[in-house]
Amino acid sequence: MQVNRLGKTFFAEVVGVNVAHLSVEEFRQIKNAHLEHGVLVFRDQELTPEEHIAFSRRFGPLQVHPMMQFNLEGAPEILMVSSDKHPDGRPKGIADAGRYWHTDMSYMTEPALGSLLYARAIPSEGGDTMFCDMTAACRDLPSDKKEALLGAKAVHHFASRWARESAKAGMRPVQTKEEQDRNPPVEHPMIRTHPETGEPAIYCGGFVVKISNLPEKEGAALLGWVNDWVSQPKYVHRHKWRLHDLVFWDNRRVMHHATSYPENQRRHMHRTTIKGSAPYLDRQYFARAASSTP
Repeated sequence: MQVNRLGKTFFAEVVGVNVAHLSVEEFRQIKNAHLEHGVLVFRDQELTPEEHIAFSRRFGPLQVHPMMQFNLEGAPEILMVSSDKHPDGRPKGIADAGRYWHTDMSYMTEPALGSLLYARAIPSEGGDTMFCDMTAACRDLPSDKKEALLGAKAVHHFASRWARESAKAGMRPVQTKEEQDRNPPVEHPMIRTHPETGEPAIYCGGFVVKISNLPEKEGAALLGWVNDWVSQPKYVHRHKWRLHDLVFWDNRRVMHHATSYPENQRRHMHRTTIKGSAPYLDRQYFARAASSTP
């Protein structure tokens, strides 16, 4: 097994390993590499849904996507990010999933630890995924913005985002009242502490509807500034998919943004999501960092 850094501050590829058949030592190395690099792409994996789920579960319990009609029949732990359709024309998966900066399931009380997206069919052009390093972006924050974000509380809401995407592209069904009520708005700190590495990272993205403790215009301006800040080229790595790539990203450290592809081409991906814990902020981290600075 070999791990090769591809991004400037994060993102690595893993070659020479079959994730369906890992030794204890190989799994330990993969977990450490994931914490170090934030995103890993495993090349040349040929996985059944059962193997995909089993590997994902080694990192923790899995979450089921709330739009359950897009989960794989017989394996609801797998969300289909797909352009495929049923014979009657209904979409089998979410074809336009994530075409905005976001971190998965941030709209839940205990958001996702990580996501594993597996390429079963890819278009000949487009369909890339961009990732941004929220830890590096947090580390480089100007002092005034850092203070603003340390005090900010962001409200995340799934139904609001779904409605915007449905109206924008017309590729998604309108949510039922039951689906809308399934995930009420939740509030999270805009800087969160990584529970395993202890490092702080900006935490926001496309599911945020407002900053609860700021006036509306001031909060919207801060959110706009953050989106521009984290998407600077120095924090972004663009992944061009290969068939049978398995990409595993840390939702506590990175955001991602899917890109479009021609409507007449097929893209079929399977995604599992690992359940995480409630975001929290260790304010003492910044005090310790300040006291250790020469």
